[in-house]
Amino acid sequence: MSKGIFNVPVAKNESILSYAPGSLERTLLKEKIDELRSTEVDLPMVIGGLEVYTDRKVRIFPPHDIAHTLGYYNQGDSGHIEMAIDAALAARESWANLSWQHRASIFLKAADLLAGPYRAKINAATMLGQSKNAFQAEIDAACELADFFRFGVKVMTDIYKIQPESAPGMWNYNEFRPLEGFVFALTPFNFTSIAGNLPAAPALMGNVVVWKPSKTAIYSAAVIMEIFREAGLPDGVINLVFASGPVVADMVLTHPRFTGIHYTGSTGVFNSIWKNIGDNISKYKTYPRIVGETGGKDFIFADNTADPQALAIAMVRGAFEYQGQKCSAASRVYIPESIWPDVKRRFGNELATIKMGPPEDFTNFINAVIDEASFDKLKGFIDRAKNDKDAEVIFGGNCDKSVGYFIEPTVILAKKPDYITMEEELFGPVLTVFVYEDEEMDKTLEVLDNTSIYALTGAVMSQNRYNIEKITKRLENAAGNFYINDKPTGAVVGQQPFGGARASGTNDKAGSIFNMLRWTSIRTIKETFVTPKNYTYPNFQPDKV
Repeated sequence: MSKGIFNVPVAKNESILSYAPGSLERTLLKEKIDELRSTEVDLPMVIGGLEVYTDRKVRIFPPHDIAHTLGYYNQGDSGHIEMAIDAALAARESWANLSWQHRASIFLKAADLLAGPYRAKINAATMLGQSKNAFQAEIDAACELADFFRFGVKVMTDIYKIQPESAPGMWNYNEFRPLEGFVFALTPFNFTSIAGNLPAAPALMGNVVVWKPSKTAIYSAAVIMEIFREAGLPDGVINLVFASGPVVADMVLTHPRFTGIHYTGSTGVFNSIWKNIGDNISKYKTYPRIVGETGGKDFIFADNTADPQALAIAMVRGAFEYQGQKCSAASRVYIPESIWPDVKRRFGNELATIKMGPPEDFTNFINAVIDEASFDKLKGFIDRAKNDKDAEVIFGGNCDKSVGYFIEPTVILAKKPDYITMEEELFGPVLTVFVYEDEEMDKTLEVLDNTSIYALTGAVMSQNRYNIEKITKRLENAAGNFYINDKPTGAVVGQQPFGGARASGTNDKAGSIFNMLRWTSIRTIKETFVTPKNYTYPNFQPDKV
């Protein structure tokens, strides 16, 4: 066939639509929501291109309307996981041998499907299945996932261009091979984009994948799989399975051809997976790649020059967008005593305008948390703070699960910096504030850095450039993504590669070259044009007499 060195389309971030009253996108999204609510689906696993149904149907319902049934998914067992592994390995050779530009074309088409004919459907599925409001769904499910695909193609070609120098008489070059087995993608509920990217990134680099989405995000995962198939992804390259975590782990992590995991979820589960891999290390054909983004206890640190209104808005948006169910969500804030009264007043005024309810009502800012277990956990921390001498609930605190899992945006004032809600990841609409004495800024920075096991995101709010530099340096290891005069959320693919260290993960920066390099195995080839015919070197000659 014809050969060429191909330039891929320029990667640009997908434009975010407004969904303002009267806009076409608002009308189309509302129509799609009504359509999906009126239909009960029966979602199969997709293994080797086959739609697999079982006799174990699990009900799917909106977290904000628990009486309504969206449909059912078909739960699998160990036999289905084995089937998925076999299907992936059967597809591996053909997929690995496919010219890279055809792999690129599939995911570029998937991006255009997301941004075009599937935009309303992926957003509506995310709103209904995961209780995200329209704007949060738009920036996640449609825009960020399209960005992951487009920038993934760009990064793939950037990697392929990484080549060594060649001295005279030889040619050195790198080949970038897929890993020698299958990759396991274990994806979370909170970002549809992450759920799509975790299996897609290894696949784009030529790998085959077994994909298990969170049970609370299967509704949108099925739409992602639909898009993959319409984009032309060959059968068996990505295999979508619905089974319990322990069942999947027992099959995947003990298989000799397991070659890597792409993970986003809790720190506890990731630690368990890592230990399991270590226990089985002698079984594997190659050392598995372990790539994971886990928890966060993300912070905002303000000094006494911070703009009070900007700080109040950063707190509202950083803590309460998508009910705080973001790994990057602000969950602890440090504010100096001198500006706290002003910030508290402004913050309270903003909170008083926030509406809570189902995402089908586009005027609601706060929707439901993901499930009953999350609701009960969060309510427990709120109730404890209401009765604890070391804390005070100063805003919100109301919880109701009679219709859906609704928790009011809640603000706890901690009277000591190591209060439990300053330390533990809550993953919900609960923000804890600690007020420090202005002259104890350095001491408070020390406390902040040592309070949490996590190091995902953080922010500094200040108008003093000396303080900004000082705080940024002092908190160098406290966050993998650090923000100056902004909320600690909202990383954009291609602009702020996302990931953290410490107990927040391996910091491989999703959507970037650092992540994509983990899914390839480099072979370096040297060709010598005129091969030596004599083993000796000049120094072997005797000195002349």
